[in-house]
Amino acid sequence: MHFMQSLQQAWTRNDSLVCVGLDPEPAKFPAHLRDAPDAVFRFCAAIVDATADLVCAFKPQIAHFAALRAEDALERLIAHIHDRHPGVPVILDAKRGDIGSTAQHYASEAFERYRADAVTLNPYLGRDSIQPFLDRADKGVILLCRTSNPGGADFQALDCGGKPLYLRVAETVARDWNAHGNCALVTGATWPEELGQVRAAVGDMPLLVPGIGAQGGDVAAVLRHGRTAAGTGLLISSSRAILYAGHGEDFAAAARAAASELRDAINRGRRG
Repeated sequence: MHFMQSLQQAWTRNDSLVCVGLDPEPAKFPAHLRDAPDAVFRFCAAIVDATADLVCAFKPQIAHFAALRAEDALERLIAHIHDRHPGVPVILDAKRGDIGSTAQHYASEAFERYRADAVTLNPYLGRDSIQPFLDRADKGVILLCRTSNPGGADFQALDCGGKPLYLRVAETVARDWNAHGNCALVTGATWPEELGQVRAAVGDMPLLVPGIGAQGGDVAAVLRHGRTAAGTGLLISSSRAILYAGHGEDFAAAARAAASELRDAINRGRRG
């Protein structure tokens, strides 16, 4: 199924704009898992199974797995999501971006090796670096626009013909790169007014919004500036606040409670 169709159905079926980031850090795992065999997979799979009916997507961060030599666990985790929770799309958070010939291999990595439904990408090498991903009409292409980190403004906010560069990126993606309707943008919760400018520039294009929870983004501000007229259009991502909500053997139940609380807060805001 097309990524965008899966996403829209998950928004409706699970009544949720929550995207759970899967960023495993074994030092933060419950004590009974830290030294256990296959701990990374077991921890992440437990989080997935506890929250799958509360979210619109899962977003595993590739560096967290690669640094642990756990790429095999990542492959199995995505397969587990597809097999056990087939209606929930998986976004590979990889932020790839390279020349066209290399980009072909990165596209194969994301979509063939890992079987992700979408991937995050860096657009700053231009269209040819993204084309192999754009050509996959069934897959999501999620491009960095206005990121949540404090240093994002170093370049993204530079004047570019009377508009900040991030708005030029948003306009270009919406106007020229989205022929298959498979593009989305990363816009941080930490800059809600700028998120609103992006929304105005791209219409109903989905926005992946990191920065809620540990980074301090405000749900009400994100909804006020970023939701579509239909009350959707957002994937509001939270990682640490959900993954590490509990520290004991009931960690998955604690994660479920945190995800449910975030979903409810978002739903109150978008219907208020």
